[in-house]
Amino acid sequence: MSNVWFALGLTVFAGMATAIGSAIAFMAQRTNYRFLSVATGFSAGVMLYVSFVEIFFKGVNALTLRFGDPLGHWVNAASFFGGMLLIGLIDNLIPAGENPHEPHTEAETRPLHERTATAPVTPAAAAHHAKLMRMGLFTALAIGIHNFPEGLATFLAALQDPRLGVAIAIAVALHNIPEGISV
Repeated sequence: MSNVWFALGLTVFAGMATAIGSAIAFMAQRTNYRFLSVATGFSAGVMLYVSFVEIFFKGVNALTLRFGDPLGHWVNAASFFGGMLLIGLIDNLIPAGENPHEPHTEAETRPLHERTATAPVTPAAAAHHAKLMRMGLFTALAIGIHNFPEGLATFLAALQDPRLGVAIAIAVALHNIPEGISV
């Protein structure tokens, strides 16, 4: 039972790192885009390292034990590339107008760069507000969907191997701080 509490504690620690990043963003006087891009790059690098160095080889070992030597490697590779395909498919299915990865106009981003700038006034302000609320709801949903597998991986890894769980929890926490700043 103490392993469950340890795994749960690591998962909560990793998840709360998003709140640390959010607190950093709220305390900042203005947005530093250079810092944000470096932090996001660092965040991606940490997750890539953990994925390829820790999780990928643990997956090979577990799947080889379950399915045998040649089939375990194939299942691991198929899972890896299947996940990439699924992410690409999901990104292509999101309409361009609602995709948060689409660039904004200069007028829309000016208030982010200049403290005295105001948001552009449009005749359809109510429709804009509704779109903003919808985008916020989808962003919250996307973050929840994004964080669920991270928490699940941290929890299950800590139950299986506490040292691996600590490594994944630290990596996820280092990933979640810049993520919290960005959000």
